Amino acid sequence: MAKKSNTKQVQEQVDILETSNNNILVKGARTHNLKNVTVEFPRNQFIVVTGVSGSGKSSLTIDTLFAEGQRRYAESLSAYARQFMARMVKPEVDYIKGLCPAIAIEQKVITRTPRSTVGSMTEIYDYLRLLYARAGHTISPISGKEVKKDDVNDVVKDIQALPHGSKVVIIVPFKQHAKREAKEELNILMAKGFSRLATPNPSKGGALEPKRIEELLELSDNELAETLQPPKSKSGSKGAFVLVDRIVTKDFDEDDLHRLSDSIGTAFYEGEGEMYLEVDGSKPLHYSNKFELDGLQFEEPVPNLFSFNNPYGACPTCEGFSQVLGIDEDLVIPDKRLSVYEGAVAPWRGEKLSEWKTAFIRSASAIDFPIHKPIIDLTKEQYRLLWKGAKYVQGIDDFFKEVEANLYKVQYRVLLSRYRGRTKCPDCEGYRLRKEALYVKVHKKHIGELCEMQVKDLKVWFDKIQLSEHDQSVSKRILIEIHQRLQTLIEVGLGYLTLNRLANSLSGGESQRIQLTRSLGSNLTNSLYILDEPSIGLHSRDTEKLIGVLQSLKALGNTVVVVEHDEMMMREADYVIDMGPFASHLGGEVVAAGNYQELIANPKSLTGKYLKGELTIDAPKSLRKWQRSITIEGARQNNLKDITVQFPLDILTVVTGVSGSGKTTLVKQILYPALQKLKGEAAEKVGLHKAITGDVDYIAQIEMIDQNPIGKSSRSNPITYIKAYDEIRDLYAKQPLSKIRGFMPKHFSFNVDGGRCDACKGEGEQIVEMQFLADVHLTCEVCGGKRFKEEVIEVTYQGKSIYDVLEMSVDEAIDFFKEEKNLAKAIQPLQDVGLGYVKLGQSSNTLSGGEAQRVKLASFLGKGKGIGHILFIFDEPTTGLHFHDIKKLLASFNALIEQGHSLLIIEHNTDVIKSADWVIDLGPEAGDAGGTLVFAGVPKDLKKVKTSYTGKYL
Repeated sequence: MAKKSNTKQVQEQVDILETSNNNILVKGARTHNLKNVTVEFPRNQFIVVTGVSGSGKSSLTIDTLFAEGQRRYAESLSAYARQFMARMVKPEVDYIKGLCPAIAIEQKVITRTPRSTVGSMTEIYDYLRLLYARAGHTISPISGKEVKKDDVNDVVKDIQALPHGSKVVIIVPFKQHAKREAKEELNILMAKGFSRLATPNPSKGGALEPKRIEELLELSDNELAETLQPPKSKSGSKGAFVLVDRIVTKDFDEDDLHRLSDSIGTAFYEGEGEMYLEVDGSKPLHYSNKFELDGLQFEEPVPNLFSFNNPYGACPTCEGFSQVLGIDEDLVIPDKRLSVYEGAVAPWRGEKLSEWKTAFIRSASAIDFPIHKPIIDLTKEQYRLLWKGAKYVQGIDDFFKEVEANLYKVQYRVLLSRYRGRTKCPDCEGYRLRKEALYVKVHKKHIGELCEMQVKDLKVWFDKIQLSEHDQSVSKRILIEIHQRLQTLIEVGLGYLTLNRLANSLSGGESQRIQLTRSLGSNLTNSLYILDEPSIGLHSRDTEKLIGVLQSLKALGNTVVVVEHDEMMMREADYVIDMGPFASHLGGEVVAAGNYQELIANPKSLTGKYLKGELTIDAPKSLRKWQRSITIEGARQNNLKDITVQFPLDILTVVTGVSGSGKTTLVKQILYPALQKLKGEAAEKVGLHKAITGDVDYIAQIEMIDQNPIGKSSRSNPITYIKAYDEIRDLYAKQPLSKIRGFMPKHFSFNVDGGRCDACKGEGEQIVEMQFLADVHLTCEVCGGKRFKEEVIEVTYQGKSIYDVLEMSVDEAIDFFKEEKNLAKAIQPLQDVGLGYVKLGQSSNTLSGGEAQRVKLASFLGKGKGIGHILFIFDEPTTGLHFHDIKKLLASFNALIEQGHSLLIIEHNTDVIKSADWVIDLGPEAGDAGGTLVFAGVPKDLKKVKTSYTGKYL
């Protein structure tokens, strides 16, 4: 035995010597389906790990490389943190040599809070706060002048600038505090060391004359009150002053300047922020170190003043959320295609309340308001008039003021509740900050206006910014950081986002690329970056830019490992590792490793065959013809430019265009909710458009199959989602041992008490909350992760327990249940959509977005015919799919169309676009430069369109 272990040690040492010093060596990885894999990752290279879905790419990169990197980091933590970490499972691997600090950037939307924005996630907003705190100028909203305050240096400089020999007196107004007699006040001043007061002499036109405090104390109360009147004006022409110091100007040496500064500091303190200089007996000059102007007190710019996550900076009305509960404009004017005359304002309908509409129409000519113009076509000023009204004309706001004045009547309370909803905060106008923060400007703009600009426009603004010499010097370093991060956002294809865009409204791919921007901004070196399909949701044009960003991450001295299926990525990679050959138990091996040329030369590599052209996804021989369609007229939500688009039915239609060109807006914000409303279903707000026409009645229902998780519970899994688990439970309840023990189908469910483990409630794991770190998931100690009680697991079918069945992959289960025809048929759709590698009992929350989407697709494939004509809308279904799986997916799409349904797909993948019957291309660019219909027709004609980026990559 000793000899054997000795041999193993020698072998390990030989392995370590064989790998070049620089590379990362993974030896004997066995996580999930990996079959004792040994593979090298070259250091400081751009590496792509590819292979069919379920071949073990994530198991190798995230679950082995990253997990071990994270575990080694955890070992450096305190003993307190380590007591939980000791139970962190070590990945199943013999050893990993040469591992550097690992950072995983996954495609999950990492935040759900409505406080998190693109600006705060990329840290750009933090730098903007610093910029405004250092180089911001506070502008008074009344006079438009800059607010400044005087400090000791300002006063010293003014004194030094006076002609030599000038007699300067430093004075502060005499202030009598409440509940103190004048004599008591004078005694306090004497105790502080002041000996004289300057009081106005009426016989000399009110000129100030010094008087000793002792003399004043001898006056009667009335005389004293007359002498010590407070100053009447800023110029200090009347009233008494305390004399702080007297100086004759000359070339001051260091000691003189110290004394002068001390006297001025004392004056500001005694005068509670105000002091005067009297030069040669002329009118006193006023100085104030208070931050005020036009009678307003302003806040001094500090970084927290610009933070909406801090009570100091957040708008007090909406608490920094930008929205409050108020009158919802979309409920008041639900249909913006109508004019005021046609009854666009919902509360002004009906017999009694239409008096408001009549009154407004009568007075409209006086304010030049077009009553026959649809609301959607009104200018900003006309729309404001409709709400705010004008002199002698009452608008919608006046109507609601009257409603609120009558809330003691029940009908008015009901009326108001009908139109209440989330609306923009009236105080901060949606900028989230208190008004004092918005008075601070840099280059004539406040911080809220910058956050509303698209990143690409903001970059141009910063390129043209002109600052004074002082502002430039204090903000030089900040501007470098801002420029760099904005540039990276543009390079990863996110130039169309605004900084105030909510983080929870981003797609997985967008969120991942934002994290990438943050990682690039932090300039880490000698680290291992592991990215999970960063090209998701990117048009081929933007993928090119993304590759450039990854190359610059490598140039900093990092190793970049990307799990990816994109052909362009593989061509540009320094090293490609191809996992396979197939999915699940048929995968888990390294099929090929090397550069692009070596990959396509390797006969075993399935990826190589597709790249070389041996295997291809062929375009259909003939395109389907269509008679029916649905048309959206005048779409103008977000960046759509009043476009009219026809969507054919009964065929496969693909909507494409660069990221941010308006695809999601058109399909998910207008078409989908508008059709839902027409079908009488509850829907989100419908985006702005004029009308929806065509064969709407032909569609029985609309199904949006997006990448949202399929189940909220961690007990949810693919087999329960497609309703095939009922069959399995029935089968196990029929077994002889079940009948003896009185087990029913419910005993084989982990969702209800009975057969499930009582300790973990059928979860198979227990969660330890780690407060400041990610929660740790630990296998349940009672059932050992098997989810069921021992007596339930003893029931077997063909030697396999219910736990064994849930651990099978879909492919294995179809083989295992071949005798049970109904059961095999129920599971079959999962295999058809390319999910043969997924375990039947795999928790839904561990599925990727693309996998969750394909489980939804499988549930519809299983229903077959007889459910009416459905319009299926897919959002990037090829996410996470290898060429081989896309082929299977297209077969599933065709099966749906043969069942008599229509498909509408938002997609960037060129293989799917060329397999479509009809293509709608939006663009040509993203954001403001997008939103127009570039092309609609058959795929082969798209190649001829010069302005289409999609055509270029086809």
